[in-house]
Amino acid sequence: VQLEESGGGSVQAGDSLRLSCAASGRTFRRWSMGWFRQAPGKECEFVAAISRAADMTDAGDSVKGRFTISRDSAKNTVILQMNSLKPEDTAVYYCAARNPLYSSTSRIPADYVAWGQGTHVTVSS
Repeated sequence: VQLEESGGGSVQAGDSLRLSCAASGRTFRRWSMGWFRQAPGKECEFVAAISRAADMTDAGDSVKGRFTISRDSAKNTVILQMNSLKPEDTAVYYCAARNPLYSSTSRIPADYVAWGQGTHVTVSS
């Protein structure tokens, strides 16, 4: 599967952004999907994940209640809706597909086998 993120940009604190991840191929339904982010000088951080059946979602503690993940299998797309953005949300955001052997979500980057190129999000105060 190939992944391409879009929707990043520069916003003010308190604003919202909607990130999209478009997946190629006909096997999108087989993949649980995740979003990760990496800020300059920091490690990769789990943001959110959704199972391949969309029956489970998970969000990192720092974004819980503000970010929502969803998927549209008809459009082969995963969406990350980000509300109430904070300056500490500034990072490059990556979409990733989990090993199709597993149907559930994961917070571990090593569990994901395909990654997009990333999209930049900058939040100013």
